Amino acid sequence: MRFSPRDRVALVAAPLAPLAVAGALVPLRTGVAGTNLALIFVVVVVAVAALGNRVAGAVAALSAAVWFDFFLVRPYERFAVTGANDLTTAVLLLAVGLAVSQLAARARRLRVMTVVDAGLLARIHDTARLAQQHGSSAAVVDQVGRHLVDILRLRSCRFEYGSLLGHPARLEQDGTVVVDREPWDLEGRGWPDGEIELRAAAGGHYQGRYMLLPTPGVVPSRQIREVAVTLADDVGAALDTAGPVPEN
Repeated sequence: MRFSPRDRVALVAAPLAPLAVAGALVPLRTGVAGTNLALIFVVVVVAVAALGNRVAGAVAALSAAVWFDFFLVRPYERFAVTGANDLTTAVLLLAVGLAVSQLAARARRLRVMTVVDAGLLARIHDTARLAQQHGSSAAVVDQVGRHLVDILRLRSCRFEYGSLLGHPARLEQDGTVVVDREPWDLEGRGWPDGEIELRAAAGGHYQGRYMLLPTPGVVPSRQIREVAVTLADDVGAALDTAGPVPEN
């Protein structure tokens, strides 16, 4: 599993933040109810999970339960719980901490997906608007080529006007890939070797194709691949309306 720098920071904070909070709460342990102290730990777990991922949140939840027991539950400074209420609080702290860490991590993922979706929708909108402008087919071809390199994280991308040549691997309309007319396990095997064909067509008329050279080890999500197909369709529509622009 790969962790981003932000995730690594959260993983470091996960065991240490609850320990630091427990130490800070020691002076209050005789005057504040254990349940209230436990709620403070829940806040810490949420913060760690929101910063990092589920793993960091789970580690923080375990750390919170351990240090809550050690510092704030009688007998103090011992890993032992004698009171039924304190035991219940410690168990609930662990359970709630694990649950909210999952929710916080999911909320972070949804925020990222929203940003990504907004960016992709903006590309589709801009390309469709450009495609509707008379005489702008060459500009659409160039712009979509740049978008494809960006969203698919390609090494390179070029456009071929006119007739189909050869039988390269092809990115289909549904975001899947076929090689020699057989489905290719893109998620499991990565991109096939060589260039990948992405056709630009409109109304059943083939206008050309993008030849994509993927970056090894980088497989965009199916959602992003479907956006790439949509962008290529815009190129097909623009060329169908204005006529293809000869390649220099």
